[in-house]
Amino acid sequence: MKGLYWKQNSSGEETNFVFLEKDNLPVVKDNYVKVRVRACALSRIDTKLLSDIKLEKEFLPVGREVAGVVLEIGNKVSSFQPNDEVVGILPLDSEESGLCEVILIHEHYLAHKPEKISWTEAAATLRDGVRAYTGLHYLSYVSTGKTLLVMNGASPFGTIAIQLAQHRGAKVIATVYSLEDKQYLQRLTPSVARIIDESNGKYDLTESCLEETGGLGVDIILDAGVRSHNKEDKVASQELLPHKHDIITLLSVGGHWVTMEENLQLDPPDSRCLFLKGASVSFLNDEVWNLSNMQQGKYLCILEDIMEKLSSGIFRPLLDEPIPLYEAKVSMEMVQKNQARKKQVVQL
Repeated sequence: MKGLYWKQNSSGEETNFVFLEKDNLPVVKDNYVKVRVRACALSRIDTKLLSDIKLEKEFLPVGREVAGVVLEIGNKVSSFQPNDEVVGILPLDSEESGLCEVILIHEHYLAHKPEKISWTEAAATLRDGVRAYTGLHYLSYVSTGKTLLVMNGASPFGTIAIQLAQHRGAKVIATVYSLEDKQYLQRLTPSVARIIDESNGKYDLTESCLEETGGLGVDIILDAGVRSHNKEDKVASQELLPHKHDIITLLSVGGHWVTMEENLQLDPPDSRCLFLKGASVSFLNDEVWNLSNMQQGKYLCILEDIMEKLSSGIFRPLLDEPIPLYEAKVSMEMVQKNQARKKQVVQL
């Protein structure tokens, strides 16, 4: 069987994706489950994280969010039976590529998939669902009456976060960077309270949010990265990102800023402003569930709840057309360069 793998060049600057022939699977035993993969979603590989946790390899498996059918179970497996439909995210240290026809995975990384949802939808919602739950339930406390600002709301992650917050009764404000993204959010039901189109420069993020909240500020901010420098010093890749000072200005008293900016640096005036507001900053790294198994039960509950909400229509992922396996390499290159606007899912 072939699988897709990431190969890092010796320079460490470029990445290549290659198909490699995989050895036959070992005998299924203990708590492991053999799964026939039906769909695998593609997500960007965090090379910096892998380096930090000493998981750099010459060939790293690609494709971790999988949906498939149980073929065989180990003698200690208690949660699944052959022919069960399952979903799961392969651990960071997995030797398996999710783009193989058949894989082995520990039962504690799997959850049941409802029959009524498609394979591609199930795989597409997993990672963004876990990320949204982590940001909105464990790092902040989204609930009825709260106001949430989602940056880049028309992204696959932003879409899931908006729907989860609305389901919990929160009022949602979202930013977009194109007319197409704005039109997409306008079609969501229930509707987003306010959509701020930052592509044309007509709207000021701070003024728009304060106007929408009556000057009180936003209770929760979920960013997609922030800019640390002034506009005149901006980097091209950060052109549309908000400045960190604008984010802090937008926060309400007791507000929560959930950031995906791993290199965030706060100056003393920024810290002072957060202190005066009694506000907090949390770092959103959805891999923490796989980096530690202390709260494995909570993690599995999240996966089950994501599937339940997908089945009941609360979640509708921003999904591109399913990709055949032979196009997975090209699609993964797009994902790694952040060039894919919709979620890419390979159908096997």
